[in-house]
Amino acid sequence: QLLNTIEMIKSKINVNLYIEGVVLTMYDSRTNLSQQVEAEVRNHIGDRVYNTTIPRNVRLSEAPSYGCPIFAYDPTSKGAQAYMDLAQEVIENG
Repeated sequence: QLLNTIEMIKSKINVNLYIEGVVLTMYDSRTNLSQQVEAEVRNHIGDRVYNTTIPRNVRLSEAPSYGCPIFAYDPTSKGAQAYMDLAQEVIENG
């Protein structure tokens, strides 16, 4: 549905609209559901899915309630590290 919506916007409003990349968030590699969703997304979107996934992480959930970005709240958390890894991947891919 998201891809159809983007195509509709592209055809009627903004011909320059495109997907730079897709980030899998709230990812838990221990669950079949996360693995199935990842497989489906990669199957439909392919190389536009970033390799870095953002895990389910309590610290990521807590940070907004304290009015802080994760890098101020807990920069050593797995969630913060995942976002740093994603930033590096985006930079490397141009």
